Amino acid sequence: MKKIKWVVNEMPKSEDSQLKIMATDQVKKAREFHESFPQYSKTPLAKLDNMASFLGVKELYVKDESYRFGLNAFKVLGGSFAMARYIAKQTNRDVAELPYNVLTSDKLREEFGQATFFTATDGNHGRGVAWAANKLGQKAVVYMPKGSTQTRLENIRKENAIATIEEVNYDECVRMAAAAAEKTPNGIIVQDTAWDGYEEIPAWIMQGYGTMAMEANEQLEDYGCDRPTHVFVQAGVGSLAGAVTGYFANRYPENPPAVVVVEADVADCLYKGAAAKDGELRIVDGDMQTIMAGLACGEPNTISWDILKNHVSVFVSAPDWVASKGMRMLAAPIKGDPQVTSGESGAVPMGLLACIMQMDELKKLREYLKLDATSKILLFSTEGDTDPERFKEIIWEGKEFQLN
Repeated sequence: MKKIKWVVNEMPKSEDSQLKIMATDQVKKAREFHESFPQYSKTPLAKLDNMASFLGVKELYVKDESYRFGLNAFKVLGGSFAMARYIAKQTNRDVAELPYNVLTSDKLREEFGQATFFTATDGNHGRGVAWAANKLGQKAVVYMPKGSTQTRLENIRKENAIATIEEVNYDECVRMAAAAAEKTPNGIIVQDTAWDGYEEIPAWIMQGYGTMAMEANEQLEDYGCDRPTHVFVQAGVGSLAGAVTGYFANRYPENPPAVVVVEADVADCLYKGAAAKDGELRIVDGDMQTIMAGLACGEPNTISWDILKNHVSVFVSAPDWVASKGMRMLAAPIKGDPQVTSGESGAVPMGLLACIMQMDELKKLREYLKLDATSKILLFSTEGDTDPERFKEIIWEGKEFQLN
């Protein structure tokens, strides 16, 4: 069985110039935009008291994004807000002037016209972009990497998007989307990874993700938890991880929670960057076949990387079996705890936490993080059963997909 690898963040700190992207007032703007949608409601924060006792921690919370806008994943938060910010910029407005009912109005459509939003995705981000474009009367074109499932492809096509599965990996699909957008009149790429010269839209997407972190923070307070001591968050390009880390670093500047970032081991570009200790970006190439399709990204978001290297405690590289373990634990929790339907990319933080608390070989990591009976832990389950057949095979049949 492949092992979990981890490294303490000892990278040199930068000027931390990107942290302001996730400032509370910026996130609040995104939150108010999302609240204007008729489909909006806060997603649940599951409190797993019995699981916390079983694992030897004080409190355990899981933000359940399977309820987000009926799309079974959090990603729509980023794509929708980025589109709104883009349309606001093109029409010389503040995004606060473009709530859902204005954005979807005939009047605005006449003024703005129609754009084609291009993106690359394993499924959830593309579905969110397609859904938002469909709702706003815009066009969407989606490129998916090889190994993407037919279910996820069809979910995107149901939103009136043009979508194809290509014979290349995710990062190549990003390049294809960017090239196609450049050649298309009113074409724009909406991608949650950033590179030099493409930073504005990824920053907006990260702010959109901040809605989820802000909701979770409020829900913790409703439960009587003043602040989490630890936050576990998964990473592909690192946009979500940077958004969550940035939100909590801004929210609790004097006493931020310890953040643990976990990646799929075949796409562990952030882990490799941290292990090198020099603060420079590392890129992972190849097919990156993993059940954690949403994390199969080998080129880090440059904005997010700057936040992560300044504020993350530990980076972890996890094999697929860790995600499967997390899926089963959340689907069949200890009696009395709520069930969370969590997909492959959503459940890896739960699997990792359980391994850290229970495996002798991870005792040093447990001690370094000070995970004990005083710990209050927040996890993000970023997707539900976005591929229902595979979900059943893992949960019901105990099948292990040896993709990596």
